[in-house]
Amino acid sequence: MQRFKNILCVVNTELNDASALEHAVKLAANNNAQLTVVEVIDEIPPDTTLLERTLSAIDLKANMIAAHENQLQQLVSPWSRKIEMKLKVLTGILFLEVIHEVLRNGHDLVFKTAESGILLDRVFGSDDMHLLRKCPCPVWLVKPESPKTHNKILAAVDVDDSYPAKELNTRLLLNQQILEMAGSLALSESAELHIVHSWVAIAESYMRGGFAARPEEEIATYVEEVRQKHSQNLNVLLSEVIDKLGQDAVESLKPEKHLLKGYPRKNVPQLAEKIKADLVVMGTVARTGLPGFFIGNTAEAILNQLDCSVLAIKPPGFVTPVTLDD
Repeated sequence: MQRFKNILCVVNTELNDASALEHAVKLAANNNAQLTVVEVIDEIPPDTTLLERTLSAIDLKANMIAAHENQLQQLVSPWSRKIEMKLKVLTGILFLEVIHEVLRNGHDLVFKTAESGILLDRVFGSDDMHLLRKCPCPVWLVKPESPKTHNKILAAVDVDDSYPAKELNTRLLLNQQILEMAGSLALSESAELHIVHSWVAIAESYMRGGFAARPEEEIATYVEEVRQKHSQNLNVLLSEVIDKLGQDAVESLKPEKHLLKGYPRKNVPQLAEKIKADLVVMGTVARTGLPGFFIGNTAEAILNQLDCSVLAIKPPGFVTPVTLDD
C-alpha cells in the first residue's frame, strides 16, 4: 500500500478554509506521517517609507509573521490533539515558497485547497497550475467544501504502447503509481474505485475518406483489433498492480474499468462528472527530458474541466525547474 511519510499542507488563514487541512490530517494519521502546515504571505513592498515612521521593515515583517502564526494556531487547533503538526509562516510567491519547502525538507505530498480560476469552467488558479507543472512531489488539490470522505475515486491511466521505448517505461511506472495511490486511498476510505483509459483508432478517419477509403466491415475489424489491444494492455497493467496491492485488496475494491473510445481530454472529465467522482488521480507530466515541458496538453485540458478534487502525480525522474536559488 502506498504510504506518505512527510506531508505538507498549504492553508490560507484569511479564507478560514480547512478543506485541505482536514484531508491532510486524516491521511497523516492513517499513515503515521509527519505533517507540516504552512501559510505563505506576501513580502512587504519595497516602498514602506510611510510605515517606517513607526516601525522598521524588519519589525513590520516580524509582526506580520507573528500575527499569521497566531491565526495558524487557531486554524489547526481542532486537530492539534489528534496529531502533532509543525507550523510555518513563509513569505514570498506562494508556489515558489511551497516548492522551496518541498526541496528543503523532502516532503512527499502537498495538500492545498484549490483556487478558483479566471474562467468559469476552470477550477484551478495560477498558483495551483504552477504547482501541478513544477512541484517535484504529488500535489493534492482539494475542492472547497469537498466531502470529508471520498465515495468515488477515478484513476486515469494511459496504456497506449505506441510511444518510444524509454517513454513507455516512464509511463508504465507512472501508471503503476497512479493505480497504487488510488487503490490505497479507496481501501482506506472504503470508496468505489474506477479506472479509465481512453483509446483512439488513429487510422479510422483515414480509412473512411479520400483515396484510402475502405469497406465498413474492414474498418470495424481494424477498430475492434485496436480496442482489444488497449484492453489487453490495461489488463496487464492491472495484473502488475494486483501483485503490489495484493489479491485480497483488489477483490475488496472490485475496481470498475472504463475503456472508452475517444480522446481523454473529453472522456475523463465527462466520466468524472457522470459517476460523480470526488477525486481524480492522474499524471500531469507527459514526457521527461524536454526543457520547459512540465505538463502535457492533454493533462492540462483535463484538469481545466474537472469539478472535483485532484491528486496529480509526476513520473519517476521528474526534476523541477525551480531551484532554492530562485
